[in-house]
Amino acid sequence: MLELLGFYDELDDRPGQPNGSIRDAVRPVGEPDEADLVAYLDTGHVLIDVMEAGPDVITGSTHRHSPGCSSLVTDGTWLWRQDFPHYLETHHVSLPQTFLEHVRSLNYRMPTIAVAQFAPHYDETMPLVGWASAVPWRSTATTLVPEPRAVTSKTQFDTTMPAHDRNRPHGSWGKQRKPRKAQAPAPQDRSTAGAVVGAYEPMPGVRSEQQPRMSSTGTST
Repeated sequence: MLELLGFYDELDDRPGQPNGSIRDAVRPVGEPDEADLVAYLDTGHVLIDVMEAGPDVITGSTHRHSPGCSSLVTDGTWLWRQDFPHYLETHHVSLPQTFLEHVRSLNYRMPTIAVAQFAPHYDETMPLVGWASAVPWRSTATTLVPEPRAVTSKTQFDTTMPAHDRNRPHGSWGKQRKPRKAQAPAPQDRSTAGAVVGAYEPMPGVRSEQQPRMSSTGTST
């Protein structure tokens, strides 16, 4: 089973989340290498890409990971929500010692995932975080290789987003919504889907809540 980070009670409407209350995890200061840990989390493999948007559950403010906040990310050993780096860099939430040792042993570099070893852990873990419909793993890839992706830093976000906009959520950002748990649609033709390695491919055109976006690793939203 994958280890879990940041699945807090306040982020889901299902009771008894694996990591308890986020308020018990907040600390006044972070790890000395917190910036490196955040950068590591930001480069994880995206398993499920969700359109939902939500604010910081403590302050109510929008943040750099508000869009797609509940998307699921992994390094093959740990699983976290896409917005977990925000809570780490902003509220310095506590981290398991085993996670710290794991990331530091990798010198903060995201590893390649061997699918044959990863898939059983994925299948066991996804129902625990509300994604039973994403099981079993169906990707045809043999390895998942880290790929560069554009990630807005906290400094960039704070610089470009006026303070009054960050602190006054509006639209769908004002209230966190839960991802749909519907069964994934049938696979799409790669010729129209783009360069994706998963068993399911993104549909052409603009995403909407009725048209889920597929991850690069074989699951849908």
